[in-house]
Amino acid sequence: MSEGAFTAKVHGSVRELPAAEWDALTPGGNPFVSHAFLTAMENSGSVGGRSGWTPVPIVIEGPDGRLAAALPSYLKEHSQGEYVFDHAWADAWHRAGGAYYPKLQIAVPFTPATGPRLLTPHPELALPLLRAAETLCRDSGLSSAHATFIEPEQVPLFEEAGWLLREDIQFHWENRGYASFEDFLSALSSRKRKDLRKERAKAQEGVEIRALRGAAITGAHWDAFWEFYQDTGARKWGRPYLTREAFTLLGETMAEQILLVLAFIDGTPVAGALNFIGGDTLYGRYWGARIDKPFLHFELCYYQAIDAAIELGLARVEAGAQGGHKLARGYEPVRTVSAHYIVHEGLRAAVADYLAQERAGIARDQIWLGERSPFRKPEG
Repeated sequence: MSEGAFTAKVHGSVRELPAAEWDALTPGGNPFVSHAFLTAMENSGSVGGRSGWTPVPIVIEGPDGRLAAALPSYLKEHSQGEYVFDHAWADAWHRAGGAYYPKLQIAVPFTPATGPRLLTPHPELALPLLRAAETLCRDSGLSSAHATFIEPEQVPLFEEAGWLLREDIQFHWENRGYASFEDFLSALSSRKRKDLRKERAKAQEGVEIRALRGAAITGAHWDAFWEFYQDTGARKWGRPYLTREAFTLLGETMAEQILLVLAFIDGTPVAGALNFIGGDTLYGRYWGARIDKPFLHFELCYYQAIDAAIELGLARVEAGAQGGHKLARGYEPVRTVSAHYIVHEGLRAAVADYLAQERAGIARDQIWLGERSPFRKPEG
């Protein structure tokens, strides 16, 4: 790095920052921290306004005025759309007379996918970037800062800064050099192999499945998927997080990084699953259906994702938050990590005690889940 003054600033949106400079901070190909994805969230009204997600990206500019580091961060008025639940912390702090909201969220809105949160090719700027976030919290009366779904390589940077670490479990599929789905099945126990074949056959019966990418995804396809997404969102969260315009913008700006899997009956789409393609990972995000067909969810979200990852030569599939049912489909338990900065020392101490107890339980859960893997056990 060149010598000279580096300046930390808070901006009002990602879209006001130069796209080329922002994307140069994230060479790994993670689609969710790209300028295109984050600005689609802003331009579509999915964040900002009354959403409770106010963009406040924190950046460090180099001596030449160009971006040298950034945090995708938001002022939050609630804890919705984060998938790392801190409602108990908020309740405890409110009962003690404190104001937990607003808080600072360093994350990708509505996206429980691991990825970089410290966006910089210069590791030495990680600590100044986190100190800038801490200063924003103290100076603006924010209770705390939370970085969620941090890629494993960056966890030590948060730990070195003194942030509290929290662990959870997701289920990811790992590509161990499989040449085909059948090759993957050969790694499973005989009973599980038969179960998955039966599920796929049942799901595909009477249905045409199309995996669409790039220009093959039309406005009509997005209209159909929006209907599916609204139904699922209404049932899970009360209201969908993303607006209809978000899908149009994502299709316009990220078409080659999107894999939309749709199921058709007599030419009419009846279900779909939306995936994003990263540098080495396929990320499953949203699913929905207008029919109730056995195993169709597993086919579109899990098995089609495995097919695509093998075809594209990707190392893994991240299939989103929660879901112990993924274990039987070849998705294995993986540790995920979030990091937390608490301004008030008393609340910080209480959260630290809570996390120590929670971590022990998560470790036990991961061992228990690992012992129930569907893969063939080594002989001997």
